[in-house]
Amino acid sequence: MKLAILDRDGTLNPLGDDFITSPEEWSAQPGALEAVARLNHAGWRVVVATNQPGLGRGLFDVVSLNAIHAKMLRQVAAVGGRIDAVFYCPHAPDEACHCRTPAPGLLEQICDRYGVEPFDARVVGSCAEHLQAGAALGAQVHLVCTGRSAHLQPGQVLPIEFPATTRVHASLATFVEHLLPPTPAPQPTPAPAPATATLSGTPPLAY
Repeated sequence: MKLAILDRDGTLNPLGDDFITSPEEWSAQPGALEAVARLNHAGWRVVVATNQPGLGRGLFDVVSLNAIHAKMLRQVAAVGGRIDAVFYCPHAPDEACHCRTPAPGLLEQICDRYGVEPFDARVVGSCAEHLQAGAALGAQVHLVCTGRSAHLQPGQVLPIEFPATTRVHASLATFVEHLLPPTPAPQPTPAPAPATATLSGTPPLAY
């Protein structure tokens, strides 16, 4: 199975000034949902892994979080794509859980659920913590220069907190372009040979 594990905030949707607490506050990063659809059409399963400490802090509840994700899934479906599942950690950083990235627990759950060896998964996100979790698990990690990494660009030396194995892409769409083989250009259809006009019962003229 081909599996891509995407971060949510900054990768699929722009970062806001604070937590996204309602569906009305959620909007897609330009080109991100189409990139998910292109992955699907190439046979990739797509799962989201996201830290949502606002849930544990009482800034929003599970009903609101599910409504946010329902909107995201509808918009992905509208462009022909599919996100198989959303895994989230509700804990604050000081709770020392195993599921909040940069700990690898959430990503480990995903690989176990889908029966995928970590090295065969692609972990994609815009923050160092998501990629640290992927690297700790042994997955292939890819940074997209959106969200918290919008100040970075491909070819630039990354800050030390990023795993040494990180590959860098301008956006989720360019990650997909890198991952998938190029689509061959359509070949022109040869023009049909001109037909020889004949009159019924009259052989064609010979020269």
